[in-house]
Amino acid sequence: MSTSSVSKGCFVFKPSSKKRKRAVGIGEYFVEGCAESEYGKERFSTCQRLWEKIKTDTELLQDELNKKMLDSLIDFIKKCTLNFQSGSEDWASLMRASEIPTAALVLGVNVPDHDMTFQSLSDVLQQSVTPFAVSVQAKECAALKNLMQKVLERLMGVGVSAEDDDDDDDSGIHVPQKVSCTISALCRWYKAITNKQHKFPGKTANYVSHSPPVVVIFKDFEAFDPRILQDFILICSRYIHELPLIFIFGIATSPSTIQHMLPHSVSSLLCIELFQSLSCTQHLATVIDKLILTSQFPFKLSAKDLHVLVSIFLYHDFSVRNFVKGLQLALLEHFYSQPLSVLCCEKGKALDYVQKFSHQDVEMVRHLPSFMRYVETKDPQEQIQLLSSDDHVKEVCQKFLKDLRKYHKNYYPILRCLYSLTSSLPKYPLGRQIRELYISCLEKNVWETNEYESAMQLLRLLAKDEIVAALRKCVDILKPSETKQMKSTLEHLEQYIVRFEQLDGMSIETLCGEEVISPGKELQKKTDLYHLQKTLLEMKGSRRTKKMSPFELLRNEALDFIDGLVRSHLTPPETQPLNEVCYYSSSGVLRRHLNATPRTSIQTALGHPFFYLKNESLKTDTGTVSSAAPDICIVYKLHLECGRLINLYDWLEAYATVTSAAEGKDPDSEDYGKVDELRHCVRAGVPGICEINKAEN
Repeated sequence: MSTSSVSKGCFVFKPSSKKRKRAVGIGEYFVEGCAESEYGKERFSTCQRLWEKIKTDTELLQDELNKKMLDSLIDFIKKCTLNFQSGSEDWASLMRASEIPTAALVLGVNVPDHDMTFQSLSDVLQQSVTPFAVSVQAKECAALKNLMQKVLERLMGVGVSAEDDDDDDDSGIHVPQKVSCTISALCRWYKAITNKQHKFPGKTANYVSHSPPVVVIFKDFEAFDPRILQDFILICSRYIHELPLIFIFGIATSPSTIQHMLPHSVSSLLCIELFQSLSCTQHLATVIDKLILTSQFPFKLSAKDLHVLVSIFLYHDFSVRNFVKGLQLALLEHFYSQPLSVLCCEKGKALDYVQKFSHQDVEMVRHLPSFMRYVETKDPQEQIQLLSSDDHVKEVCQKFLKDLRKYHKNYYPILRCLYSLTSSLPKYPLGRQIRELYISCLEKNVWETNEYESAMQLLRLLAKDEIVAALRKCVDILKPSETKQMKSTLEHLEQYIVRFEQLDGMSIETLCGEEVISPGKELQKKTDLYHLQKTLLEMKGSRRTKKMSPFELLRNEALDFIDGLVRSHLTPPETQPLNEVCYYSSSGVLRRHLNATPRTSIQTALGHPFFYLKNESLKTDTGTVSSAAPDICIVYKLHLECGRLINLYDWLEAYATVTSAAEGKDPDSEDYGKVDELRHCVRAGVPGICEINKAEN
């Protein structure tokens, strides 16, 4: 429709009758990407269910691990609140000195995990202590005015004016829409709200007193401007007799940070008590123990993938939260990229899915590396059946899935037993943490390593009380197991403990298996040099062929039994047919997504734009420059052709030549080599590219 002939008017343009493109949901996107399999929806639902299980279990673990610290912190706040309400001598002394109760909460350098801890703390405070708890961060408080404004707004729930206003009406309890940004205004509001029949709007919890404290949480204490904190503390200390203020400092490094940031004149106004959270390494060990080292969770990581996640944790951020996110990413990638991941679910559902497999699904099973290795070990007749009969493959697959679950139920108890035996040995030959032992067992036959041999040699030197204590730990580990093999193992270990205890009543002669003879008895007689030498050689030979005692025989027998358990149950997952169903093994994908390298990514984008843009016209041979590439890519490629020094004129002339070829200009024409300034602003990009050149040199 054209309106060029009308100078003024109002026009109505009806919308197009075409329906708008509907946004694709996560589930639909996932299913569309799984076109090669008929079970896209089932894979997505299973992935979503396991994702939620990881999230829920992690939150429960977080609450359990922080429970002791949070309980101590809540007791401290309640004690300060009761002292303020009763007006006891302790609180009076604090009030005379204008000291504010302060909790220094040392959380560690794993800053991404702090949000979950502070969220749990806020929830507990809101439920049982006070409705007046606010959290502030350094990025929100660039000045004292911003800090005061954030605290008052989040406490009072109304807008706060940063301008000074002394005309506030304090005759009633009605709070105006705008109040002055002062602590005195907060005191008046607090008195009004607490005197209103001791009820708090929108709150139904039973608090510890009718005058609940005002808790201010500084999430990232080290990031605050010290001058802002000093001024805020000085102002609040003048109102401590009117307002029950309590501070909580979230500290990532060390409690000494308080002394470094606050001078003595300010820190003396705080009554500080220290609270220490569980270390992030202990937290990670608990998460791995509950989510990975269990047969209840069907999804598993290969040795390389687990090593990538642990390395990122240890060498980058110490964040358990990011470790769990990496585990969730591996879970998503596994279910999205592996068509047979539909079998990574409960035993009954997996067996039903196998029974319903189509010929295409059976062919995917035949192409699995573990299944192909299994076929190679069978006789020719069985191989023909496995490669030609779909029904036979389904039966074999059902057996494999059952065996895989039995393998996991036996694997993890024996792994824990081996760790309990070796974790107290000198120099920790098999690793200080169980995750190190687990990665070793995933990679190779652990009993073939030198570390395992040295560990077994050290175990053969243990005293009777030490070996009995170690076997008792193994018994406690195996008691919850329900498989027949683990029950049989438990009975054997209990029998070994009984046999060790029966050795207590034996005499020394019986334990040694021979009469105890003093080694110097034969040497007390007078003799010549020849007979002395002969006697010494005989004593040396008898010492070499000394008969082992019953204790040593029993100790070796028990350790041989444990060695047999390790060899039979701790085989690598690659030896199990259909292990690809449960194990994710694409460490490169995890490393690329989680361990980003910006410099490498930028250089790849500039030197090979096809890698990201996926445009066929951008494909070039090594060392050539595509005229269809973006301007900055052309400039960068031409820059790489130069040495350490670069002539800007020649550089821009080369750029103009390439871009002219891209526009299809005749090389003999006058316009060849001239570039439109509006389309190609090369000069604006030259300084940045020169900086890249300097950095590389």
